[in-house]
Amino acid sequence: MTMTPERWRYLGRYSRELFGSQDDHLATMMDEAVAAGLPDISVTADVGRLLMILTLLTPGRLAIEVGTLAGYSGIWIARGLSDTGRLITIEFEPKHAEFARSQFDHAGVGSAVEVRVGAGIEVLSGLRDELAPGTVDVLFLDAIKTEYSDYFKLARPLIAPGGLVLADNVYATGAGWVDEGHGTDEFNRLVASDPDFEAVAVPLRQGILIARRNS
Repeated sequence: MTMTPERWRYLGRYSRELFGSQDDHLATMMDEAVAAGLPDISVTADVGRLLMILTLLTPGRLAIEVGTLAGYSGIWIARGLSDTGRLITIEFEPKHAEFARSQFDHAGVGSAVEVRVGAGIEVLSGLRDELAPGTVDVLFLDAIKTEYSDYFKLARPLIAPGGLVLADNVYATGAGWVDEGHGTDEFNRLVASDPDFEAVAVPLRQGILIARRNS
């Protein structure tokens, strides 16, 4: 069977229809975000559910997200944390961070989420010094695609054995596909070749990388 662009679009619609159920808050959240002036570039609900399920498969003690935006993906991740788990999410735009904080509170996960404002590389550099090695169970990347490799290198020592590195848009973005230089090919190859990780990317939305640290 030839996977034409139309068939890919059909599968995307099918996935969102079947696996994209969400509560009333999440269902209207991005409309509110757009009305507040935020870009409509959040992950879809089926991807959000994948993030939650993968987080549930870890001890869920600490997660780091690079790229908060409106807080949509962060809510899904936070719902997969343990009862005492926490999420540190990094957002460059103060306006986005303020909106996200209100959404985390609305979703009932505000006490488990800390929003840090700043550039991903700078905040991750600080976290590498602040946190003990091997204490992060989930790292989710959804920010500047050309910086994914830098994010991974900075956060790598923090990832616990059995911990996950997840990344959005590893096959494509609105700027083009991975073979058109949109920025994630270097990152994909970096993680795939790391002997301490087992990695795969699934063609959900625009590609989700899933990598598990073995040691």
